[in-house]
Amino acid sequence: MPTTESADNDQLFVLTAVLLTPAQFPSVLGDDYPEVCAGLGLEPYAEGYGLVLGQDGDGARWTVVTEDVTLVACAIAAWDCGMEYDLSPGEHSIVGALPGWPLALAVAAPGVPQPHDPEPQEGDPAPLTPPDAEAWGPAQRRLGADEIAMQWAAWREQVDGDDSFAEPGDETHQGVRRVLAQARGYVAEPPPPGRVRSSFAAGEARTLRVDGPGWSMVARTDDIAFVLLDEEPGEVHPVGRGPELPGLLSSLDELAVRPV
Repeated sequence: MPTTESADNDQLFVLTAVLLTPAQFPSVLGDDYPEVCAGLGLEPYAEGYGLVLGQDGDGARWTVVTEDVTLVACAIAAWDCGMEYDLSPGEHSIVGALPGWPLALAVAAPGVPQPHDPEPQEGDPAPLTPPDAEAWGPAQRRLGADEIAMQWAAWREQVDGDDSFAEPGDETHQGVRRVLAQARGYVAEPPPPGRVRSSFAAGEARTLRVDGPGWSMVARTDDIAFVLLDEEPGEVHPVGRGPELPGLLSSLDELAVRPV
């Protein structure tokens, strides 16, 4: 089990780590990078942070925030490949140790008590807790968009050959029209960092993740888009390319932040 040292030098048994940068952050926590940072009480620095989630020797949950983004990225890459990596940020890089976890974890450190929030000390912030992703709402909507992005081929097959797409000029679905109008507004006036993110896709295409107040959109620059709305639980709206979508996706990709 890799270990690190928290801000008060208590040993931390590391369970996982995530990146918190304008281009990569847990979507479940917010629609954009500044929103996620605000929820954690952090300044939205452009360089970003790494979040290290673990337990102390008493089993208490802690989230250590480090400015060493490269170290955390290397650890995540190694773990994804099934390799061991001792994630130990230097003390000079640690911004702070926050009680609790912002994400739900199904694992625990062996040999210590079950995960629990630490005993509050005077002046401590309230423990971090994961968003409620059980009921439909912003967190569930963003998780749904993440799932579509990860399983694009399976979702795309469901609408292959289907001529019931909403179109950018479609008068029949006001929610989709609102989303596309707001997305076009991003081109004219760029939104907060992280509202539009671009990542690799097959061939020379890019996968776009676009979020806004009450909505999420997932698209491939060479294909269609899918829209999810807070006001329509569990519904996914395919948006056909038509004459307008290709240009909109290209413009959004140009202003999107991308992983380094």
